[in-house]
Amino acid sequence: MNNDTTTQVAASIREVQLDSPLMRGEQRITCIGLRRPRAGELRGISLAQLLQLDVGALQAVLPRITVPTLTRAEVDQLDPADLVALGTEVAAFLLPKAALAAAESPTALMH
Repeated sequence: MNNDTTTQVAASIREVQLDSPLMRGEQRITCIGLRRPRAGELRGISLAQLLQLDVGALQAVLPRITVPTLTRAEVDQLDPADLVALGTEVAAFLLPKAALAAAESPTALMH
């Protein structure tokens, strides 16, 4: 992998610190990475539902894009605050770069 590819992969993973860690056997999961989903990983899922943080849509997509890979049962065990935090990051992946830049702009707060 060249440096550009490595940078792109690292930039496409967002980390979310969990308020309530998950236990996987003896392993304590305190942070979940989210990869930018590809179209195939979104199959069968309504983008509108993902943008609305629909629980069913998040239960379907999170096992496909989390690092470490969460099972559906683990997603079901997430604290609601952690589910919202993960869902917010998933929704941000779906927005065009221009929309994200506009939302982060200092002048966006004045409108």
